[in-house]
Amino acid sequence: MIDTSAPHAEHGTLEDRLLGGLDDEQREVATTLQGPVCVLAGAGTGKTRAITHRIAYGVHSGVYSPQSVLAVTFTARAAAEMRSRLRDLGVGGVQARTFHAAALRQLQYFWPQAVGGTLPALLEHKAQAIAESARRLRLTVDRAAIRDLASEIEWAKVSMLTPSTYLEGASGRGEPGGLQPPVVARLFEAYEDVKVDRNLIDFEDVLLITVGILQEDAKVAATVREQYRHFVVDEYQDVSPLQQRLLELWLGGREELCVVGDASQTIYSFTGATSAHLLEFGKHHPGASIIRLVRDYRSSPQVVRLANQLLGSRRSGGPAADARWAQPLTLLAQRPDGPEPEFAECSDDESEAAAVARRIAALMAAGTQAKDIAVLFRTNGQSEAFEQALSAAGIGYQLRGGERFFNRREVRDGLLQLRGAARAEADDGVPVGQRVRDVLSSLGYSEQAPTGSGATRERWESLAALVALADELSAARGEGFGLTEFVAELQERATSQHAPAVQGITLASLHAAKGLEWDAVFLVGLSEGLVPISFADTPVTIDEERRLLYVGITRAREFLHLSWSLSRTPGGRAHRRPSRFLDGLRPGGATSSHTGGAARKRRELKGPTTCRVCGTILSTGAERKVGRCSTCPPSYEESTFEALRAWRLEQAKASDVPAFVVFTDATLTAIAEAKPVSLAELSQVAGVGRAKLERYGEAVLELLRDS
Repeated sequence: MIDTSAPHAEHGTLEDRLLGGLDDEQREVATTLQGPVCVLAGAGTGKTRAITHRIAYGVHSGVYSPQSVLAVTFTARAAAEMRSRLRDLGVGGVQARTFHAAALRQLQYFWPQAVGGTLPALLEHKAQAIAESARRLRLTVDRAAIRDLASEIEWAKVSMLTPSTYLEGASGRGEPGGLQPPVVARLFEAYEDVKVDRNLIDFEDVLLITVGILQEDAKVAATVREQYRHFVVDEYQDVSPLQQRLLELWLGGREELCVVGDASQTIYSFTGATSAHLLEFGKHHPGASIIRLVRDYRSSPQVVRLANQLLGSRRSGGPAADARWAQPLTLLAQRPDGPEPEFAECSDDESEAAAVARRIAALMAAGTQAKDIAVLFRTNGQSEAFEQALSAAGIGYQLRGGERFFNRREVRDGLLQLRGAARAEADDGVPVGQRVRDVLSSLGYSEQAPTGSGATRERWESLAALVALADELSAARGEGFGLTEFVAELQERATSQHAPAVQGITLASLHAAKGLEWDAVFLVGLSEGLVPISFADTPVTIDEERRLLYVGITRAREFLHLSWSLSRTPGGRAHRRPSRFLDGLRPGGATSSHTGGAARKRRELKGPTTCRVCGTILSTGAERKVGRCSTCPPSYEESTFEALRAWRLEQAKASDVPAFVVFTDATLTAIAEAKPVSLAELSQVAGVGRAKLERYGEAVLELLRDS
């Protein structure tokens, strides 16, 4: 055993190097090396940092052998990120893989001795096989139906259902692809036949066959358990029954297991994921250590407060043997104050997209980088309006889920050039970042970004992302990290599609945003029928939609903008309502029963209003409207106030009404001092009601922008 208190070269003790930067709860995770351990980790609380430091501390202290640890997560990107962090901590020998990647590796190794012959080829996409299955049954299905049927078959298989047990297990799931459940069961069976005929296996088969071999072949099971003695599972709330079964077989009754998850972020139940395994961990492992990470290092107190309010006292969903496991984690913000979240109601989708583009332009003008801004929506079909609005504003964007970064022509060319340069690399002391700049300059990279948008700008942004990654990794890895190591890192990232950040606004669905974060987040389309989605019609599915919005909110580090529109098209009937999840969150918002009753205004008791300058209680309506007493000096710019007065006079003359009917002097003063930048902020000014907001809001904001 290594003496952990002994100094290690110039870097201090092992505790200093691996535990010094952790908070008390993270440190508890990192030093609790014997299982079972359950880490309930809220959004932004540093769970990946905690578990990677736990693995590193276990290895460096001699408790773990690096080859005996298997860390499992759910996406190739997350696994690549974990491997990168572990390398930075000096434990690159630890395996960090997805469930599928770990199972496939074992299957490839054990297939010859457990089954014999050659492992069947892997079916990358189900569409063609499902189409063939439908033809065999003389069914007519379109592309959308094929996608739905592929998802349904995947759900059935990870739920450990077969074609013969599908009908019983799929009760209440509707008609995927427009087909009745008995027909789906027949198509499921035909799909399995097609795979057998073509000697193919799909991704779910990888898990199923591995489970079967471990269950039936004691020798193989013993070999795997001898290899891996310590397991870490991230995002444990997303484990499916099939993945849980595989994990149990890997463990073989042992307790050396650390799971990490947050039931409030369970958003993939449609794929077979369930938080039940996380919530019931204490029941299945009575002696488990339970550690809660609630210090949020990602988001401002204002964003954290909104996230906590959204979940409120609602249960996270799923069964639990102990109520302690089911209550949502209440996050504690650790960052400095930021701006209050903005709420904006727009007349139609086009207006909403245009307003978001204007707000993004303002943020970028104030210094926020495009790569640090995201627009998140419920369905991919909502992206088009925002793509058009950003293009019209000359703002570059990247659609998450579109062309993969490492598939881009300029990235492939860049990797080829860097690989050649690495082979000829000489130790001339030039930093790797500068070497990368020199190599990529032949492909069009320059320190200064090209003006405008389009293909040239997109090409430059891809190359700039490679340069930024080189600088980042060089700083993290230190001496010994050269061009050869950088190329190896790029090749591994290309395999796992672990792309670096690219300059450009990110457009993504809420589901695709899981695990990511940005300085500024725009949550758009927050109306009933979209959030929650129209087909969420049970308490369980509604709760999942709430959790999805919670995930969206907690992606924001500082700036958060929430918006919705009243109609789909300009001039259309304003029949939409803001999402029920915003009830009680948005200032002046309605609280709706959503059970057939009409919406009603939520009234809250308030204490006396005090002057924001000196703190004395305000006694007159005019003082309360402005927010300060008459003896305190105004904080507005005189030119802004005079511009507002001139505009008010024009409006009054045009409508043939007294000026105070448009806005009173007190309201103009309050507007000039507040200088709102959005309709949501303007709506908070006393004297600006809904009718005046709709009639004068955009004009007032435009005047303020120009003044």
